[in-house]
Amino acid sequence: MIAIVRFGGSNCDRDAKRALDSMGIENEIVWHEDGLPEVTTGIVLPGGFSYGDYLRAGAMAARSPILREIRNAAAEGVPVLGVCNGAQIGSESGLTPGAFTTNASARFQCEHVHLRVESADTPWTEGYEEGEVIELPIAHGEGRFEIGKKDLKRIESEDRVLFRYCDADGRVTETANPNGSTGNVAGVVGERGTTAVLMPHPERAVLAHIGGTDGREILAAFA
Repeated sequence: MIAIVRFGGSNCDRDAKRALDSMGIENEIVWHEDGLPEVTTGIVLPGGFSYGDYLRAGAMAARSPILREIRNAAAEGVPVLGVCNGAQIGSESGLTPGAFTTNASARFQCEHVHLRVESADTPWTEGYEEGEVIELPIAHGEGRFEIGKKDLKRIESEDRVLFRYCDADGRVTETANPNGSTGNVAGVVGERGTTAVLMPHPERAVLAHIGGTDGREILAAFA
């Protein structure tokens, strides 16, 4: 059972459920105060504005008691995917490196972006080819990925960068970077390759008539 964790202010939990349902992947939305189901085979931290993004985006949700359960599950190899606000929660709780801060534009941005697959050697990207360009939507005000130069080099050397913002031809440029993220990084994995966070929304790109299907292979990791 894939647990989609709902916090006060989550608003992409139903998107995640619909996407997983469309792929025949068993799932349920779980209120964070109720804890994880006894049998949990995967976890989604969905997007939205948990607790109104007070303090910092994801900071308050990251201190919910359920995060202790999620960290323990992740340590045992249960796949965990944080999307948008879920990515902010993941980084705030130490599941993945780096942090997410206010967009360089200081504006909320909602648009489709191109991503280059940096590593195809993870459960989240094994359905793609390294260097492949996909298109996913973003919708965030605090999506700029920040990480120190030394730590960026380390996760690059460990093949832990999942995606980079790029143009339609796969060129990683400043112009293709929608939020000012360090190194154009759009998604990373934790020390375990089964834990991942990304700012773009794969759950909004699983149906051909709504947003395309480029996000399906990311969610297929749960299958």
